[in-house]
Amino acid sequence: MKRTNTFDVIPQSEKDEELLQRLLDASAALWNEINYERREHYADPNADVWDISEYRGRYGDTLGASTVQQIERKNREAWRSFFALKKKGEANGKPGYWGNEREGRELRTYIRNTSYSVEWGEYSRLEILVGQDLKDEYGLGHRERLRLEVRGNPKWEEYDKQGRLELFWDENAQTFRAFQPVTIGTSRLVQPLAGETAALDIGANNLVACTTTTGTQLLYEGHDLFERFRETTREIARLQSLLDDGRYSSHRIRSLYRRRTRRRDHAQDALARHLIERLHGEGVSTVYVGALTDVLNTHWSVKANAKTHNFWAFRQFIDRLACTAEEYGMTVETRSEAWTSQECPQCGSTERTTRHSDTLTCPCGFEGHADLTASETFLRRQTTVARPMARPVRLKWNDHEWSESPHSCSNEERTNPQVASVGR
Repeated sequence: MKRTNTFDVIPQSEKDEELLQRLLDASAALWNEINYERREHYADPNADVWDISEYRGRYGDTLGASTVQQIERKNREAWRSFFALKKKGEANGKPGYWGNEREGRELRTYIRNTSYSVEWGEYSRLEILVGQDLKDEYGLGHRERLRLEVRGNPKWEEYDKQGRLELFWDENAQTFRAFQPVTIGTSRLVQPLAGETAALDIGANNLVACTTTTGTQLLYEGHDLFERFRETTREIARLQSLLDDGRYSSHRIRSLYRRRTRRRDHAQDALARHLIERLHGEGVSTVYVGALTDVLNTHWSVKANAKTHNFWAFRQFIDRLACTAEEYGMTVETRSEAWTSQECPQCGSTERTTRHSDTLTCPCGFEGHADLTASETFLRRQTTVARPMARPVRLKWNDHEWSESPHSCSNEERTNPQVASVGR
């Protein structure tokens, strides 16, 4: 079973920091050369994308032969992904470059699993292989590796096998960061406490609305996150309009793209962890998630559709959710949730209901929170719900963690108490 440890990497001296920057910059230069050659071959009908030059002779003494191999392999994986998406008609561009020498390269590298080691303890550390030229220049011994401090609280300190290490400079946090894939045994997994069920509604105004068969309702707000995402998108568009003819990007634009993506991914990672841990405490063993394609087909406004299209990396989020759920012995299943956002739980109508922002109303007299209502309707389609709904819990993101809002859902935002028996 695959899992990932994430931790900060701290050089212990200016010399070590400079060496690390040199290593990552050379890795970016290598990626760019390999990628340029493949893009040229792609444009030539008589050339083979996979037939590239030998780079170990030029970069091996700086990076180490194994790191050269890993970067070439990572680039090959990116091109394979591009061709797979192209075959499905979903490709949105060939693999890109990691910056450039004039505007600054994206500092990143990949270290083979046998070319690094991590030790956890009072003084946690990471040791990575570097090429002989850098060793000579910075005074490292022939068999010595670059030693760096590690900070963080990795979940998987004990594992059966470590994978390829990704090491990069995180511009948002202004620190070096590492992703360490690991393989763990199933014996380390937690088992569900009971056989309860949960249903999730993914929305455009709120990230997730959740209802469980225990009567719990959770609402993860997305207004602020969506707005910040839109602000960054507008700034990217503004900067693109200022570019000279023939240019399509810049260091600043690429930086904003990375910041936007990492900020979103951080919030979604934390949401998946927070939600699954909470559902485990409720005794949930099965989580149903509405397919986002249904959401996009039935939303009430073009603006909402645009937000959902641009913000949600749906498959990535579902994979993240399923991966986290697996740690607790829970399963995640994607099901159609068509019309749950328009269906009145009181009379069953989907044509007479009106949705305005977070509120769903019906001429029959129903008025309730649209996303919470949708998640409960979705849950009732999957299983029997015998218990009344408790007072919904609103959760907000503060850029670091999800926590309960001091202001619970108002009467207008809660499902109609006469229909769903929401507690007072």
